[in-house]
Amino acid sequence: MSDTGSVRDVGTMSIVPHAGDGHRARSDTDPYDGATAFAPRAFPVRRRGIAGGHGEFGTVGWVTVADSARKGAGIAVSAACAALLAGCGSTVAGHPVAREQTAVTRHVDAALSTLLVDPARFPAGYPAVVLPAEAATQAAGDLTGVGRGARVEPGECAPSPQLVGPDKTEVAVGTDEATRATLTLELTRTEEPLARLRGVLRRCESVRVSKGGAMTTVTTELVSPPSSDEAEDALAFRRTVTPDVGGAGLTQTTWTSAGQVGDVRILVTYMTFSGGEPDMDAVDELFEAAVRRVAAGGR
Repeated sequence: MSDTGSVRDVGTMSIVPHAGDGHRARSDTDPYDGATAFAPRAFPVRRRGIAGGHGEFGTVGWVTVADSARKGAGIAVSAACAALLAGCGSTVAGHPVAREQTAVTRHVDAALSTLLVDPARFPAGYPAVVLPAEAATQAAGDLTGVGRGARVEPGECAPSPQLVGPDKTEVAVGTDEATRATLTLELTRTEEPLARLRGVLRRCESVRVSKGGAMTTVTTELVSPPSSDEAEDALAFRRTVTPDVGGAGLTQTTWTSAGQVGDVRILVTYMTFSGGEPDMDAVDELFEAAVRRVAAGGR
């Protein structure tokens, strides 16, 4: 990997968007192949609202749009209680929120292969397979929107190197046979807290990616995070990968929910080339199951 000015080289793999049917396989059951170069996924968690202004991503947690709307009413209730000098309380409904993980402080002992949600337990309508090691590493790189071998501008927005080797990355992919949309679960070992990824996403809302003369624009937008009782931190984002030479079925749109438990990062991504609405129920269901399984050590 090399840096030259503001452009960074990210390895040796080609980036060629795959038209129409998403991740196609080397076999009928493997939804990934070398032609899939851009595969990030992002997600607006069941329309929880776009997290505009970044103020909602503080070090304590996040505030949803609904919570913000209730804030003024909460102040008025508190003032009334004080004026009456009476015992008075109120409960504000909302989702559990994770605190921001700023350091990785523990190792999850179980092997990633035992922490992966079984393909048979993927959401209905997404028959899934576990990818072999080589395909898993490629798919994980594709999910960033920047495949290996690409050059990224600005260079500081290039994704962290994909770890390879035993117990580094596990990926399972389910495919909606009707729409060819994919639902991917990725588990990776990392020494980086999720807060670092959040910072990169904030700084790198739009980047240019080039490979072999082909150019794409990768645009990423943080959205309201998923609720989680067991993740140490969680975030979500929507991403589009648009080639300069466009055409029907070439723009990739993804919605990703990311969480972290110790040194295990959990990403669930819905990807489509059709421009249709994402299946956020499936994303939420798989994310919750994955976080729960990792937190329980695969039990």
